[in-house]
Amino acid sequence: MPDLLIELFSEEIPARMQARAADDLKKLVTNGLVDAGLTYASAAAFSTPRRLTLTVEGMLDASPSLVEERKGPKADAPEKAIEGFLRGAGLTRDQLEERDTPKGKILFAMINKPGRPAAEIVAEVLETTIRNFPWPKSMRWGSGSLRWVRPLHSILCILSAEDGAQTVPLTIDGITAGDTTRGHRFLAPDTITVSSFDDYSAKLKRAFVVLDPAERRDTIWNDATNMAFANGLEVVEDAGLLAEVAGLVEYPVVLMGQIGDDFLGLPPEVLQTSMKEHQKFFSVRNPKTGRIERFVTVANRTTADDGATILAGNEKVLSARLSDAKFFWENDLRIAQSEAGMQTWVDRLSNVTFHNKLGTQAELISRMEALAGELAPMVGADAEEARAAARFAKADLSSEMVYEFPELQGLMGSYYAKAAGKSDAIAAAAQDHYAPLGPSDDVPTAPVSIAVALAEKIDKLTGFWAIDEKPTGSKDPFALRRAALGVIRILVENDIGGSVCNAVAAWQSLAAKTFQANDRVGIFAEGDLNANDFSMIAEIMPTYDMDEMLRSLDFDLVAFSHVGEVTTISALNRAETTVYPPIVLRNSKYYLVDLLSFLHDRLKVYLKDQGVRHDIIDACIAMPQNDDLTLLVKRAKALSETLKTDDGENLIQGFKRANNILSQAEDADGVEYSFGADIKFAETEKERALFAALDTAEAQIKPAMEAQDFGTAMSAMASLRGPIDAFFDAVQVNADNATVRRNRLNLLSRIRTICSSVADLTKIDG
Repeated sequence: MPDLLIELFSEEIPARMQARAADDLKKLVTNGLVDAGLTYASAAAFSTPRRLTLTVEGMLDASPSLVEERKGPKADAPEKAIEGFLRGAGLTRDQLEERDTPKGKILFAMINKPGRPAAEIVAEVLETTIRNFPWPKSMRWGSGSLRWVRPLHSILCILSAEDGAQTVPLTIDGITAGDTTRGHRFLAPDTITVSSFDDYSAKLKRAFVVLDPAERRDTIWNDATNMAFANGLEVVEDAGLLAEVAGLVEYPVVLMGQIGDDFLGLPPEVLQTSMKEHQKFFSVRNPKTGRIERFVTVANRTTADDGATILAGNEKVLSARLSDAKFFWENDLRIAQSEAGMQTWVDRLSNVTFHNKLGTQAELISRMEALAGELAPMVGADAEEARAAARFAKADLSSEMVYEFPELQGLMGSYYAKAAGKSDAIAAAAQDHYAPLGPSDDVPTAPVSIAVALAEKIDKLTGFWAIDEKPTGSKDPFALRRAALGVIRILVENDIGGSVCNAVAAWQSLAAKTFQANDRVGIFAEGDLNANDFSMIAEIMPTYDMDEMLRSLDFDLVAFSHVGEVTTISALNRAETTVYPPIVLRNSKYYLVDLLSFLHDRLKVYLKDQGVRHDIIDACIAMPQNDDLTLLVKRAKALSETLKTDDGENLIQGFKRANNILSQAEDADGVEYSFGADIKFAETEKERALFAALDTAEAQIKPAMEAQDFGTAMSAMASLRGPIDAFFDAVQVNADNATVRRNRLNLLSRIRTICSSVADLTKIDG
């Protein structure tokens, strides 16, 4: 059984494409071989800047011979139908078999497919792979038609066995496959002839080529950390940079250089970002001070002077780069510490568009400032400090440093806020209000940071919902899914309760002031309102108590005007003698409901990762206060833990049995059995025991639910499992006596009512 070795040797492949390209080469070739009948024992792919390599071991030396049975038309079918079948099968009429079947006599063709040698199949598969390789970007060169990421120089393709190696006959656009490759571009550029993968990898290593990217990464990291440790320093970890640098060199040589004293006072993040983005350098930190004091670069060769010339050139280029960063830093500090301070940057954002329908960045900041003040009491923050933090949170977007390095936004804002004399809470909010950016990021925990982070994300969600720019399918250009998950994580992980709908309504009221002069959003407009129609609340916003929400915002009088699918809400605060601009909800039946549904969908993703089933979440979402996401999570987790017990799991079956019997009886009788069961009509001990158990459970569940002690409430509910099972084993609900039957149905209604006060168990699967 021969082994296959393929190498595609080219000009330098971009580092970001190498790993994917190696995987694609392996997948395309091995799938093609298997489809052609060549199975194998194992395969592995490797990449360097100049080559993609694939080794396939234990491959068949030829595809097996096969006999394919192909069913044809009936024996008495028209001649043209039979002739067409013969052409497709490549046979003559006398070569067909005629068989009796339940549908009559049918013609069958037995087609012999002889095996093919491995070399022939490999040549076909490899040519197809090369010509259809899925590079993100590719190019043509010379006069040929072949496209590759960079000009392809040679193809190595051999089948090696115990009796020697065979070159696979293949020519693509003038490039003929052979058994040769080349070593390192500078240290060993001569041609190398190979006979197997072991021979290939050994000769490449002697020719200063480390074939395995994992080995190159390990070499770089070990050499860099040892070099730093010897100087009492440590390398700042950066897995992405390590993978990229390993893709830039075939023979890594680690060198450590100096950073000029003039630049050591720059924030370490500025040094790290500048060196990473411009030079692909690793930062080396002093663990005692936290300062970045040196850098590590990786050369692609050894030199007679042990890299001194390379380091000198790198230090010179780095000095020029850091001179720019130093200028930006000092100029930004001068503005932050001036009399106008960071307000100068905020004012400049009046000329920067956030979204053409949602105004400028300055208007976004104005909404965030007001909303952060409204949210502050809910999260335990000082309202004035929260407003100030929101006012300056995005000021650094106008700074020169963030213009040069956008990835430092927020972080630089915290430095500038401290330099401007702002409080630590305001400085922290500037850095933290973007968080969390990903599922593994920490959420803000300081009250002021929480208020500003929530304000930023709620503004984004509500604003884009208002202009009907919602995520569709895989498209989410404004990262609204990330914003929703951020709101959920901030609230849940900080154990903050409260209505999300109240926060959204607060945004509407505050944003109305921003938009009343310019109807960019389209949901805010002035109108003549005179209807005190609270009966409309249930129809418009069935998911939460609009009346309670408006009272919590100190609105004394609310007027509704409803025309088609547009509802206008006007609010008056008598204490401040303020008439708030009317809020007009387009498609009001769906606006907040749809946004809350979107948050619930994100919550399902969040809880699914924590092992909570979707049906359990649905059972809790169906309950009141489902816009209190923290409360919802506590309820779902408590129900999930309860259903993992035998009592909890079996209770669901008892509840569904009770609910089904009750629902069928109510449908048949045309009445609702919810008038209360009376123990005096109980005829059996099991029946009376269920009455007692329901009394006990209800006495525990009601106060527990009021105290939001879901664990106690769920345990009390689960304790009903035994009495309910015993009741159904001993009692016939549909008794002949009409009074007894009615009493037992009302007893089932009580089971449904008590259990449904904890969660909507009808939505639980099983």
